Amino acid sequence: MQPSLLVLAAGMGSRYGGLKQIDPIGPTNETIIDYSIHDAIDAGFGKLVFVIRAGFEEEFRALFDAKLAGKIEVDYVIQEIGKVPEGSVYNLEREKPWGTAHAVLMAKNSINEPFAVINADDYYGAEAFTTMADYLTQSVTDEEYCMLGYQLGNTISENGSVSRGVCETNENDFLTTVVERTHIERLENGIACRENEEWIKLAPDTIVSMNFWGFTPKIFDHLEAQFSVFLQEEGHQLKSEFFIPSVVATIIKDGKTKVKVLKSDAQWFGVTYREDKEKVIKAIGKLIEKGIYPSKLWA
Repeated sequence: MQPSLLVLAAGMGSRYGGLKQIDPIGPTNETIIDYSIHDAIDAGFGKLVFVIRAGFEEEFRALFDAKLAGKIEVDYVIQEIGKVPEGSVYNLEREKPWGTAHAVLMAKNSINEPFAVINADDYYGAEAFTTMADYLTQSVTDEEYCMLGYQLGNTISENGSVSRGVCETNENDFLTTVVERTHIERLENGIACRENEEWIKLAPDTIVSMNFWGFTPKIFDHLEAQFSVFLQEEGHQLKSEFFIPSVVATIIKDGKTKVKVLKSDAQWFGVTYREDKEKVIKAIGKLIEKGIYPSKLWA
């Protein structure tokens, strides 16, 4: 069975100042998602599911349906604040999406096979998709998941703070815990995360999650259960977020799953801030010069 690829593309892009998910960065108006989809198809993924915001389906379909026709099956699901368990109570003034774990939960009725999750605004590298596809088709079981690990020092923006899932692993490269750190940046004396107005130093080779996860449909049961608890505890807040690393950390702690951290030498880059865009354009240009991609991706 071919794995599916779930693309998280419903973010508001507040730090970027626009809809960065479909902002062109390639020589013939390709987006970062285009390169991820291209790599996923080559790696053997058979279905693509976009998680998008309400009101943007027509724009996404216009951008992707025609060029992907005959190459991979495409589906769209909508992430909306009001899509919560029946009877849930939350702050009706909230505008911010519920977060990455809620976005994954939106695909419950669209995915019935092992699947990978990625961010729409991150470039992960062709090798990473091959590594993930091989694991999902050969090694994954209902309660054994995986993630692509990247070194923190290679994922920091030069233009401001970033959010990363900071990981700890055992000697067999299984995840023991992962903590979402929402404010990490490079300071004069090294990399650090800010927690409760204090700075905690982090080593550049710290393994972090870039939201490249491998799951089976069993994850949806865990997401539903934990989302109900999250809403009870934090649903009244305007900016609280239900993160994938938080869900994974809980089910590891409860002994309900194992998560293999896959190693990859693939190059990563992404756009958190608008100032990151020029660097990404140059990076894609170098990959085209090396012959990794054609100048017109979908020719």
